Amino acid sequence: MGWMPIVGLFVGFLIAYIFISPATVPPGLASYLSLAALAGVDSICGGIRAGIEGKFHDDIFLSGFVMNTLLAGFLAYLGDRIGVDLLLAAVVALGGRVFLNLSLIRRYYLTRWALARKKDSSRRCAGD
Repeated sequence: MGWMPIVGLFVGFLIAYIFISPATVPPGLASYLSLAALAGVDSICGGIRAGIEGKFHDDIFLSGFVMNTLLAGFLAYLGDRIGVDLLLAAVVALGGRVFLNLSLIRRYYLTRWALARKKDSSRRCAGD
């Protein structure tokens, strides 16, 4: 089930390309859409990380994806209504989480690659 976030990412891009690409987003909604997209990317990166760690559950991923996206949009809307820029706070928080998850994913694959290279070089030395 660790492949589900990656499939979700591609399905999301496909839906955006088919339905949103030909249309223009009204300027008043553009910030909400960008924040919702960032919340979705955060959930996808978290799902990939959970898959790598062996802790991925599809129900948690799907509910988190929907709730994070809706909550981020609601906070941005609420901030607009009360005159506080909560959009910026949400972007900073979600952006930090995306970069943290991406760094952990990168570190995992680089470590795996280094161990595979080390194992391969030790086999070659033993075969000499």
